[in-house]
Amino acid sequence: MKGIPFSLAAAWLASLIAPAAVADTAMVLKREFAACSLERPITVAIPPDGTQRLFLAQQTGKIVILPADRSASQTKTFLDVSGLMAVENDFEEGLVGFAFHPKYKENGRFFTCYAQQNPKFCRLIECRGDAENPDADDPASENILVEIPRPFWNHNSGTLLFGPDGYLYFSVGDGGKRDDAARLAQNLFVMNGKILRLDVDHRTGRRAYGIPDENPFVKTEGALPEIWAYGLRNPWGLAFDPATGTLWCADVGQDQFEEINIITKGGNYGWSFREGAHPFTLVAATPPKGAKLIEPIHEYSRDQGISITGGLVYRGSAHPPLRGTYIYGDWGSGRVWALETEGPDHSVKANTLIIAPEDTLPNLAKPTAFCEDASQELLVLDWSGRLFSLAPRTR
Repeated sequence: MKGIPFSLAAAWLASLIAPAAVADTAMVLKREFAACSLERPITVAIPPDGTQRLFLAQQTGKIVILPADRSASQTKTFLDVSGLMAVENDFEEGLVGFAFHPKYKENGRFFTCYAQQNPKFCRLIECRGDAENPDADDPASENILVEIPRPFWNHNSGTLLFGPDGYLYFSVGDGGKRDDAARLAQNLFVMNGKILRLDVDHRTGRRAYGIPDENPFVKTEGALPEIWAYGLRNPWGLAFDPATGTLWCADVGQDQFEEINIITKGGNYGWSFREGAHPFTLVAATPPKGAKLIEPIHEYSRDQGISITGGLVYRGSAHPPLRGTYIYGDWGSGRVWALETEGPDHSVKANTLIIAPEDTLPNLAKPTAFCEDASQELLVLDWSGRLFSLAPRTR
């Protein structure tokens, strides 16, 4: 799903049986919506219309509305683009992003991102809900905003979310394969390996969207003005902390390190000069003189997992010890951690393992996303189609 180095499968299997110390904040996964038939969930979104409905986007191309009663089995299909997508390898391709406009109640607008082929590209589209039926989209409303060429099938990323500033943030992978084969992540004239920031309420020139004046490369010759940050490999999970406005990003590594970054305007996060906080020696290149590469605030190596899944800052009330920590996990090992930071530089104070692999065996959870429900409580999405909440572990 996220550019996993399969050559390291042995290390992964070893990590599953290695002992892990679990702190007092240890949690277990509690199954939710168990009667619903779901496939490869990628995100949950709540429309800002007061209904508190949970919309679940699935990589297979369907967005469904989950039942208000979590023991019920009936879902409602809100959108189905499975017939519009074209997938070469469904391990990473498919529907990869979904977000509601902040004024959805007034304008009915929402946004999705999915894969296309021949030529291969990632398509960002705008749609509208059906004015007569709040549980359906208007199939005639699709408007293509961006099509980003992709040289390979993997590293699609595709997270969509609106920031506190009202702009749409869009994460894009480096184009795929391995070793940043097309050398795109540091290239400011392509969108791959970047986080983009778009104004979807206005238009700039012939674009189907606007360019915010404050974007860092608006006046830089030879650089795309859509770019907000760059030097990323496969950013799998963006999240704004609702209390501080800080933008968190989990970036999937290649062979050695998974990383967590705090995204800032114009920041260069190093790939593929660096993997995590370390030189990436498989590419014979050095950063330009004077380049300022931003180090991750946290990383972990292959003894802990093989593919990071971000992640959000928990602001719910059910688990006070976790409040204010960044909750993230690893798709390969099934581990879930709570990262506690302090100060303006977000230096790590503690990184606590709250779910160990042995707590979920034999049905190992492979987290694809961490999302909030209407009460700001955590939902953990699993590759196999399951959804979980967190519950304290009883001893």
